[in-house]
Amino acid sequence: MRFKANTRRRALEYEKDLVQYWKKNKTFEKSVKMRSTDNAYVFYDGPPFITGSPHYGSLLPSIVKDAVPRYQTMKGKRVERVWGWDCHGLPAENFVEKKLGITDRHDIGTKISLEDYIVTARESMVQTSSTWETTIDRIGRWVEFEGGYKTMDKDFMESVWWAFKELYEKGKIYEGERVLMYDTVWATPLSKAEVTMDAGAYQIVTDPSVYTKFKLKDEDVSLLAWTTTPWTLPGNTALAINKDIKYVEIEIDGEHMIMAKDNLDKVLTDIKHNVLDYKIVRDIKATDLINKSYEPLFDDRGKNAHKIWLADYVTTESGTGIVHIAPAYGEEDFTLAKENDIPIVHVLDEYGKYTETEWIGENIWDVNKTIAKTLNERGIVWKIDYIRHEYPHNPRTGNRLIYRAHPSWFMDIDSQRTEMLEKNSNNINWFPEHIKHGRFEKTIQTAPDWNLSRDRFWATAMPVWKGTDEDGNELVKVVGSYAELKKLSGVELEDYHRPWVDDITFEIDGVKYQRVDKVLDCWFESGSMPFAQFHYPFENVEKFEKNFPGDFIVEYVGQVRAWFYYVHAINIGLFGHNAFKNVIVTGNIAGNDGFKMSKSRGNFTDPNELMDKFSADSLRFMLLSSPLLNGEDFTLHDKEVSDIARKLSMIWNMYDFFTMYAEVDKWEFNGDLSDPSDLLNNSLDQWIISRLHQLIGQVEKNMDVYDIPNAVKPILPFVEDASNWYVRRSRRRFWKSEDDADKNNAYHTLHYVLVKLSQILAPFTPFLADELYQKLTGGESVHLLDWPIAGRVNELEVERMEIVRTVVNESLSKRSKEGMKIRQPLAKLEIELHGYTADFNDGYMDIIKDEINVKEVSLRYFETVDNKNAILLKLDTVITPELKSEGISREVIRHIQSARKQAGLNIDDRINLTLIAKGKDLTESISHYNKIIKSETLAVSLSNVETFDFVSNVNINGAELIVSLKKS
Repeated sequence: MRFKANTRRRALEYEKDLVQYWKKNKTFEKSVKMRSTDNAYVFYDGPPFITGSPHYGSLLPSIVKDAVPRYQTMKGKRVERVWGWDCHGLPAENFVEKKLGITDRHDIGTKISLEDYIVTARESMVQTSSTWETTIDRIGRWVEFEGGYKTMDKDFMESVWWAFKELYEKGKIYEGERVLMYDTVWATPLSKAEVTMDAGAYQIVTDPSVYTKFKLKDEDVSLLAWTTTPWTLPGNTALAINKDIKYVEIEIDGEHMIMAKDNLDKVLTDIKHNVLDYKIVRDIKATDLINKSYEPLFDDRGKNAHKIWLADYVTTESGTGIVHIAPAYGEEDFTLAKENDIPIVHVLDEYGKYTETEWIGENIWDVNKTIAKTLNERGIVWKIDYIRHEYPHNPRTGNRLIYRAHPSWFMDIDSQRTEMLEKNSNNINWFPEHIKHGRFEKTIQTAPDWNLSRDRFWATAMPVWKGTDEDGNELVKVVGSYAELKKLSGVELEDYHRPWVDDITFEIDGVKYQRVDKVLDCWFESGSMPFAQFHYPFENVEKFEKNFPGDFIVEYVGQVRAWFYYVHAINIGLFGHNAFKNVIVTGNIAGNDGFKMSKSRGNFTDPNELMDKFSADSLRFMLLSSPLLNGEDFTLHDKEVSDIARKLSMIWNMYDFFTMYAEVDKWEFNGDLSDPSDLLNNSLDQWIISRLHQLIGQVEKNMDVYDIPNAVKPILPFVEDASNWYVRRSRRRFWKSEDDADKNNAYHTLHYVLVKLSQILAPFTPFLADELYQKLTGGESVHLLDWPIAGRVNELEVERMEIVRTVVNESLSKRSKEGMKIRQPLAKLEIELHGYTADFNDGYMDIIKDEINVKEVSLRYFETVDNKNAILLKLDTVITPELKSEGISREVIRHIQSARKQAGLNIDDRINLTLIAKGKDLTESISHYNKIIKSETLAVSLSNVETFDFVSNVNINGAELIVSLKKS
């Protein structure tokens, strides 16, 4: 295979061409099929919401999901990659309702039928898929879109039904009532993990905080309780105190109140926080207050209501040491009420509107301040403060949440908590490692039982039917398959969504069963993905069980508390085993101003625009090498992508250099890509091959433990070594070497390095890698190759070259400090090596001489002191007339070479050259170094009279020089 110069293409051109090339040649499919099914590598693709659009946050995990499978494929694994779509849940409903103009849940079933709503939802779920496919192609990710699963698909939902029934029959799912985070706009509970998966769910808000007086019955004294949620006061049914707190009765402005002694001066203050005049009447023990009754603020809630109870969670950190209890709207309140048979009173409907009191029909957030002010005017509230505090919001919608007791179905996490912790500790590799026993372990340790049911519409219908027998007993039937449902009801559906599944009823022993009108949390579907994507256990049983648990998953840090957790919980519950073996957790990407990326802020460049400008490979490489892959947050600046593009371009500079000289010399690639180490004599060749083998080993070692940042880290330093040291130092061997064997070795070495580099780059920069590989070998695709073998590393050559480069860098630094141009030769460099034993041949000495531009190098060895190696240098900076003259000749050669380029000559073109010098030193230097000047510039003649069409006027050390030349 011969090579031709100037065949390099722009990244934008070859990246888009390669997407089509891969599709046309089915390169992805070939890369999978050529690997044995007995050597499978399974990775779970956390699906994006189909209603969303691709952005940097979704592109980052997609890039990792491409790099790791590509690497594992090159390691011989069969890595099937099938796309998935998350179609259900609040984001999808939000999308649909905006489309339909729905602003109230009651609109569904009135303004639009539930059937039309669901049909619209299904149709809406495919609208943005083409945008995703185009963008995923653009970043070079290989994944099979055709046949990708959707969580709304009939088969997927059936597997979810099966999982629900399995867990129910194992005693892991139960029905109950608990206080849950609740979205009053969407009228549905949420799981705590879902809310807390991202930073920002808890937002700072300003609310009235009130000190409310609860008057004891038959006594002229009130208990003073503090709350930051005045809207809960209509639901009050108890007060709580702590037996370890010291209480007092105080008198202030003629009123008698009871509160914690330690908090007097913090509470009894005016608007300027000055302590008011008060009098302590008496000390009171908590035991003296227990079971006392107080007058209700609103309606009397009946038996066992409006009493004082003990609760360990009451403290004096804030407030009065007395807590107002509204069991329907507080987790701890609800538990206390259940344990003591305290009435639990709901005063709100599912939309957060009052169903009683004078504010009936009003939304809590509209009247929260009004309630505080009204009760203050009535003398029930002693004083009002305003407090800034964190309050939970729905991360999907931005709606403010409340805590609300709600009947739901739960998965019993507590019963399997120990097993979940053990499987994580023993079986899962996390990168970064600290998340294993940090965020993930703590999530498991503190997770409440998971509320699985949602009072919504567009989701997998919960497969629970209920009936009531003649004695009034409630009976439950959980269905685990469509076949089971057909056997019970005789009905088979094309679509098992609401409302059609709601209409299915059946009888068992004379009892009629009706489906409960709840749907499943979409995270239950996401957690079922490992098996539901295969329609397990109805199909693909062997395929799933043979490849479970999966080898790898990746998502951003928010999914530690969400998808990773739910997958772990469901699969531990079902199979008693962790579902995945290796996890990569990425950080969050911020816009160029450090804030969350936002179109309204304009703080990021559109991904497609950025890739078109700098290349998809540059974006990939930058993200893979960024702190994001260490789980840290990162601010994305375009300049960083630009910097990577510039550094990667060094590879193409080497390619240009290689093809330019290979075309001139007609050097051909014979198809041999074997390691040439044993055939090489030149120290530079041996060194760069050893560095290449080092690189292969470093990348492999880190990729095998999912440490992508450290896998990518040594690549650009190697490119720098190859370009700015190996190629630059070997340049004369390509164009002027009189040793044909040495020149051939130089070609062979550079070609081998570039081809192997394309293989190393293949997982990370797939476009550049394939373009480079195809141009250098004529092969079909680098992505059909195995991972390169890390051959022998000549440690001695590596050490020698490291010393040489250190000597060169430090010597050049000395020259720079002395203000001496590099083209000015110096007489001598003395080197002292303390603690080094590596011997140096003439080739290394020649490198040092040439790089530093000295006539002589002396080298001496010394034993080290305190085991600390050192390199000491002494540079002779005295410039003799002879050295000055040679320096001038070097400047002349530089200007001639520049003139050759300006004249558009090829590197091997011979020239007729004229140099007309003005100045004695310049004239004498040209005369003295006549032969060297001609040799270095490929001049067949050198005149000081005749001028040609091309003329250039330059200045050397203040003397004028006219350079004129033409092709010979």
